[in-house]
Amino acid sequence: MKKPLLPPATIGILGSGQLGRMLALAARQMGYRVHVFSPDRHSPTGQIADQEFTAPYEDLDAVRRFAQSVDMVTYEFENVPGETAVTCQEFAPLHPGPQALHVAQNRLREKEFMVKHGLSVAPFVAVGSLASLTVGLEEIGAPAILKTATSGYDGKGQEKIVNRQSSIVNRHWDAIGHQPAILEAFVDFEREVSVVAARGVDGSFAHFGVIANDHANHILDVSTAPADVPPKVAQDAVEMARVVLEALDVVGVLCVEFFLTGDGRLLINEIAPRPHNSGHLTIEACATSQFEQQLRAICGLPLGDTRYLSPAAMANLLGDLWFPHKDNPQSAIRTPQSPNWTAVLAHHPAVKLHLYGKTEARPGRKMGHLTALADSGEEAANIVRDARRRLETGD
Repeated sequence: MKKPLLPPATIGILGSGQLGRMLALAARQMGYRVHVFSPDRHSPTGQIADQEFTAPYEDLDAVRRFAQSVDMVTYEFENVPGETAVTCQEFAPLHPGPQALHVAQNRLREKEFMVKHGLSVAPFVAVGSLASLTVGLEEIGAPAILKTATSGYDGKGQEKIVNRQSSIVNRHWDAIGHQPAILEAFVDFEREVSVVAARGVDGSFAHFGVIANDHANHILDVSTAPADVPPKVAQDAVEMARVVLEALDVVGVLCVEFFLTGDGRLLINEIAPRPHNSGHLTIEACATSQFEQQLRAICGLPLGDTRYLSPAAMANLLGDLWFPHKDNPQSAIRTPQSPNWTAVLAHHPAVKLHLYGKTEARPGRKMGHLTALADSGEEAANIVRDARRRLETGD
């Protein structure tokens, strides 16, 4: 793309979840039109888009019609089939490109990419059979984490193997459905952190610093920025993120997730070639949000200012909140009920509520998030945790 793509051009989004929704909202604010493609009708992104294309990703005729209707294509999750992305590229620029998708869609390719480019990861081996899993455990040791090579997220497709007893190993192999996988050494990390960064068409680079992430049941729970890490750790994390974006020739936003060990080492856990859950707090906290930055990058505009206006924290809102009395199954109400947003916002008037427009609440499903700004990240995290607790208890 030789010239910037300016409003009112049409942005095409593959995928229709909350990330696409927030990207579409940013696009609307900047005067762009939005078309979305996914198998789902009346989706979170479709509610915001000018046009919603509903068809399976494998329906390449429908994909072609979608791609011919837009000026630019991007994606909001990395499990879009590679053939779908390549088909779009025949008719419109695709950012990030298919190489980023190809690497991020497979954990083995992802780890091998990191090693090739001198980036630190936990020890790992490829697993393609029960026999190779057994051999891998002899090499890696236990405990270890068995992960499917594809399609895993939020803890899905992962099994922690605590010892090498054959019956236990067999059970874990059965649990992942005998799929191609990787076996990683268990990392006794101090905390998990991420860097959300962007690279422009001209190779320019911008980042949102290091964000600290707390998880619950393998799902991101609370993110805090800036992360309380030593300056050298923050510098190294940003530089590693830069290497990833440049090596993949990314145009757009990408997130690198790290394990930070007790002795200050950073190990890359995984990458996401798109805006990321941990970057949601940038909407309120930064001069430019990760979603506006995505648009700026893929449209060939100058990257925006990423400085923080205030420390901030974000808490995910899962579908469990819609089911009261979850701690007392005997009296649980199985019909979902909308949480008491009014009470929470009255008690915490500075808290910002984001709901994703999902029509069905399910336990473990990301339905929205809360963001708070404060004088410190710790204070902001306490505010969003307290606000969410009030939703859980009905106070």
